[in-house]
Amino acid sequence: MSTDTPPTSGTDVAALETRIEELESELADLRDESDDSKKMSIIATKGTLDMAYPPLILASTAAAFGWEVTVFHTFWGLDILHEKRSKNLKLSSVGNPSMPVPNAIGALPGMDRVTTKMMERRIRENNTATIEELLETSLEMGVELQACQMTIDLMEYDEDDFYTGVTTGVGAATALRDMADADIQLLI
Repeated sequence: MSTDTPPTSGTDVAALETRIEELESELADLRDESDDSKKMSIIATKGTLDMAYPPLILASTAAAFGWEVTVFHTFWGLDILHEKRSKNLKLSSVGNPSMPVPNAIGALPGMDRVTTKMMERRIRENNTATIEELLETSLEMGVELQACQMTIDLMEYDEDDFYTGVTTGVGAATALRDMADADIQLLI
């Protein structure tokens, strides 16, 4: 069966339903095998489109395994939690060695807009979750998404600008305590 075309018969649908059941069973087995007492702490410092995905994917995946997860967003990483700004994250075409655009061309006016649109199209075409969907999923799964209070003040953001469920008023001391208690600490 081709993955490029939608199912056309009852047997195709039945096969897909069977495969979904198998995958759900495998996920349940993996959850049973995982150590539910694990704790992960992530610090998100970058607010570009490509750097918004890693902390959210890792956080929601760890939460799916039953881990306690906290993501502390600071400096430009705070834009991921900002309801308006998160919908307009850009992809820089300069300084990224994996970008298919040479730096000299990437530095031209408007190239960030072009590379961002290219990535957004690729995300859509591959049915990859959007940043907003990953935020919603993370919050639903119990991930604590924290906004650095110093950065909120520095950037003159209003606490009401963040998605519902985001914890504001969090400082570095709280983030450090959380990291000290975590089994896994990541800086992204």
